[in-house]
Amino acid sequence: MNHTFAKRRRIAAGCALALVSALSTPVALAQAYPDKPVTLVVPFSAGGPTDLVARILGAAMTRTLHQPVLIENKTGAGGTIAATYTARAKPDGYTFLIHHNGMATAPALYRKLSYNPLTDFEYVSQVIDVPMTLLGRKDLPAKDFNELRAYLKANGDKVTLAHAGLGAVSHLCGMLFRQATGANLTTVPYQGTGPAMNALLAGQVDLLCDQTTSTTQYIKAGSVKLYGVTTPARIKSMPDAPTLSEQGLKGAEIVVWHGIYAPKGTPKEAIDKFGGALRTALADPAVVKRMDELGAVIVPEAKQTPAGLQTWLTQETARYAPVIKAAGQFAD
Repeated sequence: MNHTFAKRRRIAAGCALALVSALSTPVALAQAYPDKPVTLVVPFSAGGPTDLVARILGAAMTRTLHQPVLIENKTGAGGTIAATYTARAKPDGYTFLIHHNGMATAPALYRKLSYNPLTDFEYVSQVIDVPMTLLGRKDLPAKDFNELRAYLKANGDKVTLAHAGLGAVSHLCGMLFRQATGANLTTVPYQGTGPAMNALLAGQVDLLCDQTTSTTQYIKAGSVKLYGVTTPARIKSMPDAPTLSEQGLKGAEIVVWHGIYAPKGTPKEAIDKFGGALRTALADPAVVKRMDELGAVIVPEAKQTPAGLQTWLTQETARYAPVIKAAGQFAD
């Protein structure tokens, strides 16, 4: 009888120990993460607008995560190489992707896309919105946007419009601008924002539409002509710059929004920890100040969630599909 009772006690104790171990394991994993550097994949070249945002955020997040946030640039094919790489990466919480509007335009631009932006990723958060600016070479005859419209009408396809490659936001902005004005411009693709801007500065092309994170310094230096910003209202960093909308151009409003994603199946604990560090970075006064200087707008807290990003990506994918189809420009 005593032997049977003792055996039952040993079994009960073993079950209790197993239960405690099972319950405590997720907590231990959550507390341990991350125990090595985390990689944030950037679809575009070092020094570009998205790379700049990633490095500012990565430096701030490193302090919260107590592990380095390493920036890895995987360029090419309008950001689809980086997105494909991330979608196929091990879902262990150590690989994330920061991407802009290209995540929403890829399904329309690439008819043989190897991933589905809406189903092949875990969502982390929206990050920032960046206005775009319509620029002209310094010696372009048109002094303001009204004169530019007349110039476009008179010169037609002799006017060149640069962009940073198929799928780049400057390419998308250019498509919207051409449709809104009805101008038959000659588009000139480059391999990245840097080369496109250098061509404009050298007077090799007439126009370029790109993000304030890469254009502000040249605008303030007087190296280019500014014809307007693409937001509904004037922006904080350049309050004297009129919007294209207030100058009578409708249908060309666009901001460059950024979101962060993880491979499908990434543990929720890792996404929550990484997302928490991101929100801490977005509230950091030094980060806020730097984004202000670049003309970037940190999204409201309500959008700094997985659900916020998922909803926005779904809406933007539906918005841009007909625009790209109407333009008849595909990347494959």
